[in-house]
Amino acid sequence: MKKALLVVDYTVDFVAEDGALTCGMPGIQLESYITALTEKFIEEKEFVVFPVDVHDENDPFHPETKAFPPHNIRGTAGRNLYGTLNTVYEQHKEKIYWMDKTRFSAFAGTDLDMQLRARKITEIHIVGVCTDICVLHTAVDAYNKGYTIVIHEKGVASFNEAGHDWALGHFENTLGATIIR
Repeated sequence: MKKALLVVDYTVDFVAEDGALTCGMPGIQLESYITALTEKFIEEKEFVVFPVDVHDENDPFHPETKAFPPHNIRGTAGRNLYGTLNTVYEQHKEKIYWMDKTRFSAFAGTDLDMQLRARKITEIHIVGVCTDICVLHTAVDAYNKGYTIVIHEKGVASFNEAGHDWALGHFENTLGATIIR
C-alpha cells in the first residue's frame, strides 16, 4: 500500500509562543515527533506534503477574516515552518510537495487529491495543527474520497484541548481512522 504524509500547518503562526493563532506548548511539543516522522517518510521515499495555510491581510471575502485573528499572512515570517521542520524542508525541498491552501481542508481548492491519485496513494498519515480544525477537515475530506486515514496522536495538537480530544475520538469512531498512540 502506497502512503503519504501530510504535515498540516506546522508554522510559526500556529506553533510559536508568540504566533498569531498559536497552539503554544502543545504545538511546540510536537516538533521532534513531526520532524522525525517527516525524515522517515523522506528516507522511505514516500510522498510528503506540507499543506500550509495562506491568507491575504484583511481579505473581506474570506470567512476566516471575521472568525480568527490574522494569521499565516502571505509573505510574512508567520508562514515559515516551525523549528527544525524548517531545516528539514530546506535540506529536502525537492522531495517535499509544498502546497498553499486557503481553507481548513488540505483538499479544498487544491490539487492534493490529484497528486495522491497520480502516485496511486491510498493511505494518508496526518500530523500538524490544529487537531480540531485543519487536521479534522482534511481527515473528513480524505474519508469522503475513500482514503485510509492514519492519525499520529503524538503529532497533532490544538489551542482547544476539548476540541483536540473530541477530534481524536471522531477520527477513530466515526471516520474509522487508525490512531497511532
